[in-house]
Amino acid sequence: MFKKAYIQLTLWYLAIVMTISIMFSFALFNVVSSELSDGLKRESARIYNQYPIFHNESILHPNQDLKYEEHVIILRLISFNIIVLVSAGFASYFLARKTLYPIEEAHHQQKIFTANVSHELRTPLTALKMEDEVVLMNNNASLSELKSTIKSNLEEVEKIESLINSILRLTKLENDELRSEFRSIELNEVVKQSISTLTPIATKKNITINLPETKKYSVFGNKESLVQLLIILLDNSIKYSRNSSKISISVEHYDKKQILISIVDNGIGINKDKLKQVFDRFYQADLSRNNQTEGYGLGLSIAKSIVDLHNGNIVISSIEDKGTTVRVYLPIKG
Repeated sequence: MFKKAYIQLTLWYLAIVMTISIMFSFALFNVVSSELSDGLKRESARIYNQYPIFHNESILHPNQDLKYEEHVIILRLISFNIIVLVSAGFASYFLARKTLYPIEEAHHQQKIFTANVSHELRTPLTALKMEDEVVLMNNNASLSELKSTIKSNLEEVEKIESLINSILRLTKLENDELRSEFRSIELNEVVKQSISTLTPIATKKNITINLPETKKYSVFGNKESLVQLLIILLDNSIKYSRNSSKISISVEHYDKKQILISIVDNGIGINKDKLKQVFDRFYQADLSRNNQTEGYGLGLSIAKSIVDLHNGNIVISSIEDKGTTVRVYLPIKG
């Protein structure tokens, strides 16, 4: 599909360049031809005036000289346009590839995203279907078995709902719909709200979240999204930290233009070769299945989209079996 688009766009670029080149050549030919004609006539008149003896003899042939010069000019202009045609052909193809690359990349990502969504939806739907079929085939199913099946089905429905909500969240973030809701946000409140939300989960694993007292910092953004950002990052730290461990979160000035939020854990860490892929959609879905950890691998994709929305930057560094550090850089308000 895109190969055909490359060729079509190249031909359009080439047609535009050659149209301009040919029009310029015609204009140049007319100007040069007119100047040559006037020059030859003036030179002929000057010679005849200086040498009256030749006045009655046709020794000069300005029209013939003009035709010869015009012929030379035409050949040179043709050569010039051939060079332009070849050069413009390569340049047009290069520009066509460069112009369509973002669209091709977006199309490729969309195909992967659609395939991954289909795969992730198929798994819980298959589980729902199989459990229902087993129950329907068992005419002697007890009430407790039916309740167990319904409970299991509800869990699968919740997973599907979670996936759909995550996809809708990503779509909303990528469409910049939240920019209109930006206002001054006190970052310390955002951090404390995030910690408060995840404290019950951390308590189950006997994990302590440390937040040292700092002065107040403000950023310009969407509070709900920033809370969600920190919940995603803290939830990952809790999820992959060992029981009875500690997680540290700090807020401080990075420089005159940015505030730095750091989250440090002593968890299982991430393989160095896989750090570049952690922000890919559904990438962690495979890791989650291997580790029997629930999730679709969309969390860090959403986190990065939130940071991008706020014109910030997110960096993850990690050492296997030693822990992970997440740094979020956000522009200072104003």
